[in-house]
Parts: sequence; structure tokens; C-alpha cells
Amino acid sequence: MSDSVFVPAPAGAETSHVPIAVILLAGGKGERAGFGLPKQLQRLGHQNVLAWSMDAFEAHPAVTRRVLVADAPVRDAMGERLAGWDLAHAGNERQQSVANALALLGDLPDEHIILVHDAARPGVSNAVVDRLVAATVSGTDIAAIPTLPVPDTLAAQQRTDTEYDVMGDVVDRSQLARVQTPQAFRLEHLRAAHAAAHQGAASDDAQLVRALGVTLLSVVGDARLHKLTYAEDLTILNALLTTPQPMRIATGMGYDVHKLVPDRPLWIGGITIDHSHGLLGHSDADVALHALTDALLGALADGDIGDHFPPTDPKWAGAASDRFLEFAGQRVTARGGSIEHVDLTIIAEAPKIGPHRLPIRQRISEILNISLERVSVKATTSEKLGFTGRREGIAAQAIATIKLPE
Repeated sequence: MSDSVFVPAPAGAETSHVPIAVILLAGGKGERAGFGLPKQLQRLGHQNVLAWSMDAFEAHPAVTRRVLVADAPVRDAMGERLAGWDLAHAGNERQQSVANALALLGDLPDEHIILVHDAARPGVSNAVVDRLVAATVSGTDIAAIPTLPVPDTLAAQQRTDTEYDVMGDVVDRSQLARVQTPQAFRLEHLRAAHAAAHQGAASDDAQLVRALGVTLLSVVGDARLHKLTYAEDLTILNALLTTPQPMRIATGMGYDVHKLVPDRPLWIGGITIDHSHGLLGHSDADVALHALTDALLGALADGDIGDHFPPTDPKWAGAASDRFLEFAGQRVTARGGSIEHVDLTIIAEAPKIGPHRLPIRQRISEILNISLERVSVKATTSEKLGFTGRREGIAAQAIATIKLPE
């Protein structure tokens, strides 16, 4: 920002005597990343992306209040981990999310320092927080933001309707900076800025506070505050924040059989298929997902589906089998592992599985939150031999390949 001032506050600046409140924004859906769940819940090293920022602010000695802005899916996923955090609902725009959080901090005095941080930037450090707070308290009408220089050549670009855009003049990058979060404000300035802005869509709070005439000081940011926007950013963050851990490959096999009976829906691979008969079982009897669940549990050496979801337990009567498969996938994640590939074979004389292969692959991909390329679905018959050949039932077998820490 052209009228901000660079302040190289000392890395060891003492700020433990300055009370700090944190607003942690975790309401984004992360649609550009293309994940099957909010990006702040993606695995990053030993925990999810959101937990990295939570850990950092919980560990800083000067942070006395913490507000997490998130909706139900994120709250439910974090569970007991939210102890010690006030909770605010996310708005349709970032600006509304911050306003919702400010409403919970009405008891704090105007001079309190507020940090506003995007959960999509997991690499928060005490050093950056200390630099921000030291700059903010260095004067009365001051706020502080972390920035990094722009290392790349920048050029104007003209969009076209073809495969190629037309490049224009080079832009002077010496007057430009990459703006990061957290950003530090006196509470009175942040309150006034949001009151004056009404219902806007500013991309960060620094723009709103600057409009009031508050001076923005720029302190040294951190490359580890790289923002998770696209799927490839997760690879960058893993390289920046995690130490490579020795991994081993594990495989597991699953097999399941269910009887075909009239007057039941036919669930295979997480979708319903129009057929004269359905599969009989305590749950929805999805033979394909049962086999896949057992394959994943086998790769973990974690028992089988019956151990975790006993058919004698009435609460699983009629249960959707995607719950079982999702559970097995979460067990892999909880161990710090990843699902590398699943291969499913469905053995049935009828109905024909071929027309449904892609929807089944897509549904399994969604349940396990893995790419479609990691899901293989095949079908075969038993050449009219045995119970499948007589159309008395359907069988499925699966192999799962996972990667686990040593």
C-alpha cells in the first residue's frame, strides 16, 4: 500500500503486557480449492488447517480472548477442540463475519488490541504477532499489517477470448507489497470502521480502518503465512510447515455378500439403482461400501465393520452405509495417513453395473474426500454359477491402499 509505513519492529519485541483479542475467520467454503469439505478442515501435517492457527493463538501469552467465526460443519468437526473459544456465525461476506465477532467483544475497552486472522493462513508465529502489536501500540491512530515484498515481475494483462492473453506494460513492483494476516487494530478503530462501512465487501479490515484516516504500518510478514486458496497451496504449506515423516504403505482387503429380496431399495456404491430386488441387511446393505469399509479397516489393522457397527445394535438399523465408509476414512486421517487408492469389484448377474460406474466412483470420491482418479470401480458376473449366478445375491470385494506414518 503506497501510504503505509514499513516498521521493522524487533523480532523479540515484548508484548506480553498488552492484552490481545483474536478474531479467527473460518467461514470460507474454499470452493476454488476444489476440496470435498471446507479447506480449513483439510489435513496439514498432524492436524487440520484450522487447528494450526488455533494452536498459535492459544500459545501466545498475551492473547486473552479468542473468537472463532465458523458455521456448523466446521464447529461440528472441531468438537471439544473449541473449548476456550467464543463462537460467532459466519456472514455471507468477510466483513459481516468480522462484525458478528465484534458483537461478542462488546465488554472490551476501546484500547484493546484486536488481531483479525484468516484461518486459511495456518503459519502464524509469535514473532509476527509481536511485531504487529509493537507497531500498533507505538502511537494512537495506528494499525499494523504484515507484508512481504513482491518478488515476481508484474505486468498488465489484457484478457482475450482465445487460449492466450495479451501481456502489456510492466508494473513497478517497488511500490507494491503482498498483504497478509493477522492484522492488528485498536478495538475502537475496528468498531468505528465497521460501523461506517455498513454492508460492504472489503477484502480485508485494513482497507476499512485506513478509510478512517488511521495510519497503516507495515511490519515484516512471514512466508509461512502462505494462503490456502487452491489445491496446490496445500502442497506448498506442507513444505513450509511440516517436517517430512517416514511413511509406509499398507493394504487391506474387504469382501461382503448380501441376499437379494423383493420390496427393498437397491443400494450399491452409495447410490440407489432401479431394480426389481434390493439387498437384505441390518443397514441399507450396501455391499460395495461394506467391502470398501472393511478394506480400509484392514489396512489399518483396525478390526472390521462388525466390530465398529455391530448388526445387533438397533441404532444401525437401516443406516446409510456411507456413514461406515466415512468413519473408516476418518480413521485413516486420524492416524496421520492418506488414502492412496481404492479398487472395488462388484459381482452381480443383474443389474448391469456398467452404466452406474461413474456415479458410484463419484460418490465414493465424495465420501472419502479423495480425487476421482484414486477410485476404481469394476464389475463382473460369475457366469451364472453360484448364488450370484442364480441372482440370489450380490458380492463385492475391495482393496484399499493407504499411506501411514512409521
